[in-house]
Amino acid sequence: MENSKEIHDRMLKNISDKYDKTKGSFFYDSTKPAAIEFERKNKEIKEVADKLDVENLEGYELERFIYQRIGIQRKQATKATITVTIVGQEGAKISKGDLVGADTVNFISLDDKTIDNTGQMIVNVQCEEFGSIGNVPVGAIKYFPISIAGLTSVINAEPVKNGYDAESDKSLIDRYYERIRTPATSGNKYHYQNWAKEVTGVGDARVFPLWQGDNTVKVIIIDSNKQPAGKELIDKVQEYIDPQITGLGEGQAPIGAFCTVVSAISKDINISVVVTRDENYSLEQIKLKVEENIRDYLKSIAFKEDIVSYAKIGAIILNCDGVLDYTNLKINNNTSNINVKDEEIASLNEVVISE
Repeated sequence: MENSKEIHDRMLKNISDKYDKTKGSFFYDSTKPAAIEFERKNKEIKEVADKLDVENLEGYELERFIYQRIGIQRKQATKATITVTIVGQEGAKISKGDLVGADTVNFISLDDKTIDNTGQMIVNVQCEEFGSIGNVPVGAIKYFPISIAGLTSVINAEPVKNGYDAESDKSLIDRYYERIRTPATSGNKYHYQNWAKEVTGVGDARVFPLWQGDNTVKVIIIDSNKQPAGKELIDKVQEYIDPQITGLGEGQAPIGAFCTVVSAISKDINISVVVTRDENYSLEQIKLKVEENIRDYLKSIAFKEDIVSYAKIGAIILNCDGVLDYTNLKINNNTSNINVKDEEIASLNEVVISE
């Protein structure tokens, strides 16, 4: 884009040389302000033109662009929910709104309940905050932020997995491109993939037509955290596409199409490696960083690639702060790539680092 000096020079060239065009002259001074204004207007025009390219948009402008063109909306964040077991004296109560806590976040009781003669009760709770911050491991919910008379302990017997962050701009753009590049019509393969990914919490989906004969479809999903989907999410997608697998057309699937929704199967990835350590870092610090980076890598290839690359895992380890070198790297006790089947997703199970 031309700057004001380039515009001004061009304007002066269009004026006959028989006139004085040097700095301070009438023609120079009278055209200079116009050149400055033209530069400003050109910038404004470029800003407007850039908004016609989805790659230049973000946030609300991106949502609006995509929704107006193909009707896709950003998937919003959800609050994680789980059931907890509360122990205490018979007759002790918990009310809606009472809190139980993990170290990083609190959960709100959704029930009014009273402990019976068993000395315990099962209570539904919801995370105070939206997003994946509510996803905590087994046993993480373990205390009462505010003491409640008669209640002595609380525990979650299962991990919390159903807290999902709002869909990122990148994910929204990816769905936009997927929709326009793979037209979904009349219940074709892409239609089922789009339907599954429209459900909040679904991170990706694979579709297998005719998996049990004519008019049958299997949809395999993973959640937004790129992990195997939980039962609650599976049920939501099943209800959306083909409730109760009846083929009656009561969901998005056409009449006569029997769709079964299942989760991807977790393929455990176990890694062992010997590292040469920078003395400024502890082995535990290195281990935590290696785990974090490998998990990010496995998420990035979920339903995208069919191998866990031995070389890429090695590069991830070598590039972690505190690692000077490594030897004896093994993935699932092998020194080669790990194959991931169509219905599987690679999940990090264990990292053993020694020196």
